Amino acid sequence: MKYEPVIGLEVHIELSTDSKMFCGCPAYHFGKDPNSQVCPVCLGLPGALPFANKTAIEGCIRFGLSFGCEISELSKFDRKHYFYPDLPKSYQISQYDLPFCRNGKYKNIGITRIHMEEDTGKLIHTILDGKQVSLVDFNRSGVPLVELVTEPDFRNPEEVSEFLKEIQLIVRYLRISTADMEKGSMRLEANISLQQTTNNIQHTSLPDYKVELKNINSFKFLTKAINAEIRRQGELLEKGEKIKQETRGYDENKDRTFSQRSKEEAQDYRYFPEPDIPPIRISNEEIKRLRDKIPELPSDKRIRLRKLDLPDNYIEALVPDLARAKYFDNACELAGHYNVSAKTLAGVMVNQNLDEKYLEPAGLVQKLVELQNVDYASQTDVGEAIKKVILENDKAVKDYRAGKEQVLGFLIGLVQKELKGKGKIELVKETLVSYMHGQ
Repeated sequence: MKYEPVIGLEVHIELSTDSKMFCGCPAYHFGKDPNSQVCPVCLGLPGALPFANKTAIEGCIRFGLSFGCEISELSKFDRKHYFYPDLPKSYQISQYDLPFCRNGKYKNIGITRIHMEEDTGKLIHTILDGKQVSLVDFNRSGVPLVELVTEPDFRNPEEVSEFLKEIQLIVRYLRISTADMEKGSMRLEANISLQQTTNNIQHTSLPDYKVELKNINSFKFLTKAINAEIRRQGELLEKGEKIKQETRGYDENKDRTFSQRSKEEAQDYRYFPEPDIPPIRISNEEIKRLRDKIPELPSDKRIRLRKLDLPDNYIEALVPDLARAKYFDNACELAGHYNVSAKTLAGVMVNQNLDEKYLEPAGLVQKLVELQNVDYASQTDVGEAIKKVILENDKAVKDYRAGKEQVLGFLIGLVQKELKGKGKIELVKETLVSYMHGQ
């Protein structure tokens, strides 16, 4: 028999909001004293009423729009019931049949849904008075948590790892989360089963079981865990045994998975609408406003950089680092006035790390210009060009004087255009600033 893996993912991402999902407690909990950021709402005390965090909901919707998801005009929260020590209410406020986002796509991977929920507390296993005990820290309880659920469209761990790295990058581009796996703000679960193939032809029906791998905290750990579970299931199927539907963990030292508990179905959670939070209506105008706030995403940036004739290894060195990618774009804008190519600029950044030596893009561009032996314009020519630019761009000058310093780069570019790229950048910058402050 030959078998092919069938893998689906559940990705949980803590949002970087100031407050928790349903109360006013601080959401940032990493490294804080246990139970120092709690209140009656996130402790689930009787009579405490939750109220929804609008910023978190908007972050969830922007995340969904990044994958082309349909946004529900009417959505609601639900209670998901289960008993566990880190869940003070014995239910979690989540979403069931009316999530904020559904039916999205990333390449050939279907996004089933993206919904909003609250995080749970955290169990601390330690030794106290010579005894092994489990303590509960509720600081994390109630932190806004977005869950992304995919279709079972993955066929190997490498596809899974590539997808998750892109998810992490998109979240960071949107600035809705740090998605630091080592701090637990991005957590992964993989649902795995094996599908029989005959003559390399895959059967159309999916397997009648799935095993969930939980508590995955790194991409490397994920690949090892999935491979171990695929190996385990293959060995059982070869023996003619039926795979038990359950939740399993991964022991890295033994390189094998271990049983944790039987896997619940939706009906086991006894979902019903959250009575304390009214349904939420989202207008088309609101969806458009949130869509307009989505920045250039990693996939779009790659397409744009390829049009600049950058090789893929340069692109993949720039795109994952938001600060470096922005530095490159700013440097490109200046370099164009000196006939310095984007490829040359990217080359010295990637191969020589010159962006670390020259903290401002202007300094790096000036160095490249010097290497190309460009004759600089005189102080007089620089002054005349600056006077002309200032006279013709009164609004930009007023904006700069009002504190919008980003306008400076725009004005420098105009001066360089007047000088046909022959202005020494530091001289142009100093003279321009002097003229604007002097008038």
